[in-house]
Amino acid sequence: MNPRRAGRKAVLMLVGIAACGGQSLGQAGSDAARAHDVLVRHPVFDGHNDLAWAIRRAEEPLDVDAYDLGAPTPGHTDLDRLRSGGVGAQFWSIYIPGEASDSGFARLQLEQVDIARRFIQKYPELVLTGTAAEVEAAMKDGRIASMLGLEGGHAIENSISALRVYYDLGVRYMTLTHNVTLAWADAASDEARHNGLTEFGEDVVREMNRTGMLVDLSHVSPATMSDALDVSEAPVIFSHSSARALTEHVRNVPDSILTRMPGNGGLVMVTFVPSFVSEQLRQWWVQRRSVGEAAIAAGGGPPEARAAVQEFVTENPRPSATIGDVADHIEHVRDMAGIDHVGLGADFDGIGSTPVGLEDVSTYPALITELVRRGWPDGDIGKLTSGNILRVLREAETVAARLQRETPPSTRRLDERQ
Repeated sequence: MNPRRAGRKAVLMLVGIAACGGQSLGQAGSDAARAHDVLVRHPVFDGHNDLAWAIRRAEEPLDVDAYDLGAPTPGHTDLDRLRSGGVGAQFWSIYIPGEASDSGFARLQLEQVDIARRFIQKYPELVLTGTAAEVEAAMKDGRIASMLGLEGGHAIENSISALRVYYDLGVRYMTLTHNVTLAWADAASDEARHNGLTEFGEDVVREMNRTGMLVDLSHVSPATMSDALDVSEAPVIFSHSSARALTEHVRNVPDSILTRMPGNGGLVMVTFVPSFVSEQLRQWWVQRRSVGEAAIAAGGGPPEARAAVQEFVTENPRPSATIGDVADHIEHVRDMAGIDHVGLGADFDGIGSTPVGLEDVSTYPALITELVRRGWPDGDIGKLTSGNILRVLREAETVAARLQRETPPSTRRLDERQ
């Protein structure tokens, strides 16, 4: 066996057993052993990790060498924990805020691409990959296949030509919006201006299909989701979203969209963001915010609002999200869309807190052990961890090859910035 994989097997076993505190030791060990075995055969291919942004926000911004992945890091991700977690492939998010436009989005975005490409190049355990076949080859070799996911269509600055350049730099999906509605697409967390995609937005989707870049619908409004599904000839993804039927967060996916996944071939990669997977926690945040707003509305200032919020928190301790909550969302997506249309997109290093038991990239075995305990077959777990996203990539590559024979590159752009 490849020595990298042998080392990962031993750590996976220990992590899985530690996660099963409520069962007998024998049953916990058996479930953990099965989970570890499945992960060795089907490593995790996660849809969203914000390590590049964590590096940018560190004490030495843009300094990849100062943020040493070979040692324990202050965030959720380093090489030892990736190995412990059974991670075989990762979409590294190259995110910039939709509000940050001091000299144009492209400069900041290119800096993020540079950060990601440099840390991938620095460590022999990582390898930049561009196709499903390259991902599979890297995983077989015991390395962590690395793809880039551009989070937020504001980065193309309304130029489809720029979209193609990002593809050439290694970007294999683009989230159509982040939290800001664009000139061509409505975001979930902002005012809807277009009732979905504009004509230009539809052209963006078509060109993504033609290049082979996956259309990522996390962060977009339900109308934008629906329009993209109407237009896209290739499978779409949600790189880090959960089920809205279980947690009524605007970033989650409605059942009306989940039931369209089989027709498109797409994939919802369930996220670990606590307020996306725990309805109790989401409601707590809503109540916490309303207490502060009520204090301001009553004539108070910031000190009064802070005092009111503190009193609320003291009387109503913050609930915790759990591994069980995440598993519930995975099962809801499976039940509504089918086992071929669910994956994992944790959002590590992009979140300030995590569900209990899923504290960092080393903890995927604990989640898989929970699914084993719930009776999931090995084959279904393999689809969840990496099989489904590999299928989506292959299908997108097939569509791109056909469209490149049939359709010339688009050169459309808009004069409006957002």
